[in-house]
Amino acid sequence: MLDPVTNRYTEALFNLAKQAGALDAVRRDVGSLTRTIEDPAARASLLDARIAIDKRRAMAESLVTGMHELVRNFVLLLFDKRREQVLPNLGASFHQRALDERGAAEGVVESARPLGASEIASLARAFGQRLGKDVSLENRVVPGLMGGVRVIVASKMIDRSLQGRLEGLRKSLMEAPLPSLKEA
Repeated sequence: MLDPVTNRYTEALFNLAKQAGALDAVRRDVGSLTRTIEDPAARASLLDARIAIDKRRAMAESLVTGMHELVRNFVLLLFDKRREQVLPNLGASFHQRALDERGAAEGVVESARPLGASEIASLARAFGQRLGKDVSLENRVVPGLMGGVRVIVASKMIDRSLQGRLEGLRKSLMEAPLPSLKEA
């Protein structure tokens, strides 16, 4: 789940890039920056509050040298506003915003066994019609499901697994009224 501050800053960067006609360049540079920040050493040097902000800003400035002007200005603004904590989730937030722009969504279909491409495509079409989006799914094998599938897309889940159905039955039985002694 992405935090609202990251989403607001990402929205601003996305809209500026779109207006400037630089969406592809900004997307590429955000991806590059994200891969750099995934390195634990780079992440620590940029986000460690024990390091003076001016030193961290200088490190960030050297990282974004050669990147699109919007990305450079954005990263430096984050440090000026003391919002550098946006950086670790910027790539994921930007990707999500790009999916929203296209009317698309990504998700996961969990199953007890690997699913074939046609099965995944069928589930993606069905879920896409439900959401009104173009859905792409990744299959994740979860042996504990025993059978059936669980589809998770855009914070929505449909659980058609054997485990989910048994849990639903358990809940129904727990909520069922018990006969009174007078009726017996």
